[in-house]
Amino acid sequence: MDITVNGEERRFEGPITVAGLLAALELQPRKIAVERNLEIVPKSLFEDTALSDGDKIEIVQFVGGG
Repeated sequence: MDITVNGEERRFEGPITVAGLLAALELQPRKIAVERNLEIVPKSLFEDTALSDGDKIEIVQFVGGG
């Protein structure tokens, strides 16, 4: 399955959820906002939101600092 993540084409084998994608990218879900095909995915749905071939995902990481 081909998914575009932040403008970069990536290939994944088999079905994958938003949570699975974040795990594959080694990202911490609590510091992340995810948009799937121009719609925000609530954190509560990361485990249940299956991705499809051709999906466009934008991931934003929150960074603290002063």
